[in-house]
Amino acid sequence: MARVRHPYIIDIEASGFGPHSYPIEVGLALEHSVKYCSLIAPAAEWTHWDHEAEKVHCVPRETLRAHGKPAAEVAAALNELLGSATVYSDGWVVDQPWLIRLFSQARIRQAFSISPLEMILTEAQMAVWHEVKAQVVDELELRRHRASSDAQIVQETYLRTRDR
Repeated sequence: MARVRHPYIIDIEASGFGPHSYPIEVGLALEHSVKYCSLIAPAAEWTHWDHEAEKVHCVPRETLRAHGKPAAEVAAALNELLGSATVYSDGWVVDQPWLIRLFSQARIRQAFSISPLEMILTEAQMAVWHEVKAQVVDELELRRHRASSDAQIVQETYLRTRDR
C-alpha cells in the first residue's frame, strides 16, 4: 500500500444517483489548501434530473444553466490542474463514471487518473475514519454541501488519520 504524503482529492456532485445522471459540479482539494470548484452546464442531451439529489447538493438546474461552465472548459481545467497526477475519491464507484461522461462530452482525453481513496488508507486509518471525519466537519464548519468542501473534508480527514 502506497503512503501518500498529501493526496489530491476529487468530489463530484451529480444530477441524480442512477445510470442516467451526469456531473453538475466538480471540486478538488490540492496541496497547501488550494481548492478548485466549478459548476458544469448540462449538455443538451443531459436531461435526467432527480429532485432528491437536488435536495442533497442544493444546486437547482437553473443555477447550472446560468452559472455552469461548458464540459470542455471544466475538463481542460482539470487536466491543467492535475496533469498526470493521481487524484483520489471516496466515491470512486460513482465519480469515475461521471468523469468519463464529462470528458466524453468534452471530447478531451483525461490526463490524470482517479483511484479509490481506500487504495491509500491503512487499516488503522479506516478504523478511526468516521470519528475523525465528524471532528473535521465540526471544526471546518463548512455548511454548504459543495464538491470542493467535500473534497477538503476528505483530504483533511486523511491527513489527520495518517498522522495519528
